[in-house]
Amino acid sequence: MLQDLGHSPLLLDIAGTRLDASDRRRLQHPLTGGVVLFARNWVDRAQLTALTTEVKAIRPDLLICVDHEGGRVQRFRSDGFTTLPAMAVLGDLWMSDAMAATNAATAVGYVLGAELRACGVDLSFTPVLDLAHGGSAVIGNRAFHRDARVVSLLAKSLMHGLLLAGMANCGKHFPGHGFVTADSHVAVPVDQRSLKTILADDAKPYDWLSNSLASVMPAHVVYPKVDAAPAGFSSRWLQQILRGELGFQGAIFSDDLNMVGAQVSGGVLAGALAALGAGCDLVLLCNQSMVEGGQAVDALLEGLAGAASQGRWRPDGDSEARRLSLLPLTPPLPWDELMHEPAYQHALEKLP
Repeated sequence: MLQDLGHSPLLLDIAGTRLDASDRRRLQHPLTGGVVLFARNWVDRAQLTALTTEVKAIRPDLLICVDHEGGRVQRFRSDGFTTLPAMAVLGDLWMSDAMAATNAATAVGYVLGAELRACGVDLSFTPVLDLAHGGSAVIGNRAFHRDARVVSLLAKSLMHGLLLAGMANCGKHFPGHGFVTADSHVAVPVDQRSLKTILADDAKPYDWLSNSLASVMPAHVVYPKVDAAPAGFSSRWLQQILRGELGFQGAIFSDDLNMVGAQVSGGVLAGALAALGAGCDLVLLCNQSMVEGGQAVDALLEGLAGAASQGRWRPDGDSEARRLSLLPLTPPLPWDELMHEPAYQHALEKLP
């Protein structure tokens, strides 16, 4: 029954620096579509490469992801990994030399993508498309700029660099997390602005980049003038606006279902079903594998399987195709070869 579902929507985490028996069992589950790595999964490049190789040996189609943006959100920082700038640095450079900033953004994307891919990571959840309104501590200098035009052009340049490294991209957090001050990791942010205002400003990059974005991650933010549910659980935001009005064709990830901003959905399984029902192709459950033996992860896998058998959730072949489209299409350059690659050396010289 499960093998016939044809949709692997869950991205989960692993507890340590190598797989244990529980990790292997969960990765073999047909509803598992990938893993999200964190700093706790890192010792050095050899260990990371061994870990990603082991994941792919279990299932070559699993999507190995990480939050690796630059600035304070960079999971791997030692053993040769380049320390990448916060995106606001590129926005500042834009103000003095716009063309140099776009070239630097491409260099950042290429270095970021090539180094991760050399260690077996498929996708980084980047770029941040939130606008720098100035009041959000959780976004802060992760945003390129206040101007949606500058954000769009720098993000497109960074995505070009990712593409040169053979990596897809993920724009976040739709339709915009930068205006609210609350952190959706620990609270439920509420943005009281009108739909017209949001679409004309914060959501504009998703319109201008609709042909360039491979995937999108919506915000755990409530926009009550549009919908009572957070954007990631709202069919109006995801299906009517993002797919319908803006024409986005790529994959949609939920943000972490364990965040407080997701709890309005009524628990992890309810949240996963709500997100999938609203239009997410993939759902993330992070930092739960080391809590009580990963009971929450197992419960979600069992709950999704039960919901499918009971008809409360219908697996989607189109969603699965969008997940698979995020896997790299070309083999990565091994690390030692990458270090001598002229394009990589040139990109390092262009980093701000």
